[in-house]
Amino acid sequence: MKVGTDAFLLGAWAVLPERGAVLDIGCGSGILSLMLAQRSQGLRPVTALDLDAGAVQQSRVNVAASPWPSAIQVLQQDILTHQPPERYSLQICNPPYFHQALPSQDQARQRARHSSSLPWPALLQKTAQLSEADGSLALVVPTDNLTLLLALAADSGWQLQRLCRVKALPDKAPGRALVQLVRQPVVAELTELCIATAPGHYSQNYRELLQHFYLNF
Repeated sequence: MKVGTDAFLLGAWAVLPERGAVLDIGCGSGILSLMLAQRSQGLRPVTALDLDAGAVQQSRVNVAASPWPSAIQVLQQDILTHQPPERYSLQICNPPYFHQALPSQDQARQRARHSSSLPWPALLQKTAQLSEADGSLALVVPTDNLTLLLALAADSGWQLQRLCRVKALPDKAPGRALVQLVRQPVVAELTELCIATAPGHYSQNYRELLQHFYLNF
């Protein structure tokens, strides 16, 4: 699975806690863990989990080559059976989101993209158990699935803290939603981000959000 815009947006947008440990669920190549380590200058311990042995190996290679090799621990493990000694201040995940699509013939791709490999109710319940009392959960989902996600999140005791709807161009409908959830009731912050003003021309807001991660920004 190649690194995509969703991961870049989520890693730059999620609010990083001032203290405590971070969990990256389904880390893939390790991009979210690396972005959060960069943002915290390696001062927040990050645990990165993935079921796929190839993804875990790639993440370990990428972490070892980064400036923060001691800040990130990569484990081949199922989030649903993960039993850490600590609780997390931030959990972050680019979750599988295809609910009714045809299965992929590639098993790794199937696990990464189809929610049958990690059902949302199970993910939300488990992350609630692993969260600090003031911890948060950051996700990116298609806007078509946002209502379902928020309903399932409420069932597990999560409350909406921040929501950013993302659209590719000014005349397009938002296609993705960045979501940050907390365990306590809050007044949600609602925003919108447009990636480009025209094809090939990134917006100023998008550039500012990702300026520390894209060399040409």
